[in-house]
Amino acid sequence: MKEKVMNGLQHFSKAMFIPVLILPIAGILIAIGNIFTNVKLLEAVPFLNNPITTGFGAILSGSLVSILTNLGIIFCVGLAVGLAKKKKAEAGFTALLAFLVFINAMNKFMDLNNLLNTSKDLQGTGQTMVLGVQILDMGVFLGIILGIIVGIVHNRFVDTEFKSAFQIYGGSRFVFIVIIPVTVILAIALTYVWPFIQSGISGMGGFIRQSGNFGLFLYGSLERLLIPTGLHHLIYTPFLYTSLGGTETIAGHVYEGARNIYYAEMADPSIHLLSRSVIWDARGISKMFGLIGACLAMYQTAKPENKMKVKAILIPAVVTSFLAGVTEPIEFSFMFLAPLLFVVHAALSGLSMVVLNLLNVRAIGPNGFLDFLLYNVPLGVSKTHWPMYIVVGIVFFFIYYITFRVLITAFNLKTVGREDDTKDVKLYSKKDYKEKDNSSEKKTLPKANEGIPASLIIEALGGEENIESVTNCYTRLRTVLKDPSLVDEATLKNDTGASGLIIKGKNVHVVYGLTVTAVRKAVDEALGISDMDAEIE
Repeated sequence: MKEKVMNGLQHFSKAMFIPVLILPIAGILIAIGNIFTNVKLLEAVPFLNNPITTGFGAILSGSLVSILTNLGIIFCVGLAVGLAKKKKAEAGFTALLAFLVFINAMNKFMDLNNLLNTSKDLQGTGQTMVLGVQILDMGVFLGIILGIIVGIVHNRFVDTEFKSAFQIYGGSRFVFIVIIPVTVILAIALTYVWPFIQSGISGMGGFIRQSGNFGLFLYGSLERLLIPTGLHHLIYTPFLYTSLGGTETIAGHVYEGARNIYYAEMADPSIHLLSRSVIWDARGISKMFGLIGACLAMYQTAKPENKMKVKAILIPAVVTSFLAGVTEPIEFSFMFLAPLLFVVHAALSGLSMVVLNLLNVRAIGPNGFLDFLLYNVPLGVSKTHWPMYIVVGIVFFFIYYITFRVLITAFNLKTVGREDDTKDVKLYSKKDYKEKDNSSEKKTLPKANEGIPASLIIEALGGEENIESVTNCYTRLRTVLKDPSLVDEATLKNDTGASGLIIKGKNVHVVYGLTVTAVRKAVDEALGISDMDAEIE
């Protein structure tokens, strides 16, 4: 039962990436739009102050904000596509139909029972307008619930076929037939049940926010501690995109979740200081500054004969962490061999959020320095206090450096370059710690134009027949294997450039960093999968 629950959570976590990864793109484009409408920038660069550029910026930011007011349908379709094991396009189309059926079914049922609020302003009534239809205000949870249901029904009935005259009603069409009564019944049931759920969610969000800095510390620490399980997305996603992260009314629209509120406030020039909920997305201090200090400590405490190799390994990892916010290659260098450092890292990550909150800093940099520049600098100092963010980051660089150096030397922790067997210096994973397999020198992953050893990756995963599904996230090649014991971790790390491996039941995650998309594509092609979103049955 435990393994089934973990597998389900892993599958759900992977599916969440489809809608979640779209939203930062929208945020970056909103930031670019704000650059062309920023008053101070236009004063400094007069040639940009013309109707064409300012109009372009206004249209770009204004149009993309609409994505934030329709997250329900985005998550519904995205989750259904992510959860579907086959025929993903049909699953997405069915999810769209189910969403339309649901909102209209709930509206009609509430109308028949005189439950619709007649106020012109629905704020505070528990009801809202979704695609022009008045229903209960379920926010992004509506999309999540429907997406999960459509995914389950799709996987269960998509292979159903009929004979003779009923043949046309098989497959994805039968899925829709089943979805209709399920969706209508769900709409009726949630009309009575959701107000209680919403009350519980509001109470939970209120408790977390009322717990103040302790809540922030707990949130920031857990978000890091869950990285080995691959479930850390389930911690930050609700705070970024649901009412747990706060609720704000901006320009007449109600926005829920720290990320959505931030994007909406970016596009509103009348707002001078971003709301406190933005702090839930302030995960960049450890990525851009803290882990760099940790890497410096690991380099300086490495054995003298290993320092050149340690430098060659850590510098690319530092650059990736600083610019793009991808931390796993660094975290895997001490996560399993020196777990004490990982616990300290998680605590410091939570502490950095507390410090930002105490200093009233509202800048964010969840995906590294490039995002930090795009999101914060155009908004100005008064709105984000972004210079203080950098000051806090520099302070945490030294805190990480001193703390890691003291702990490494005091407890003789076997971080990269301090191994007893110095034949090989590389980043480690859990299996390395258990087996002490240091037989050959780590090779770097070939660049995309040099060819990726897809066949070797497949062989190291136990062969094509052992692979049930292949997906990926920011940094990991996520696979489900029939027999995880067949995995050849030494080959994956030494010959394909993987920086780490996580095995949880049948879920096997191979960490490749930012090149993982190219790796995934090469593996799909080697397996004969034409669509990167497809999965192997």
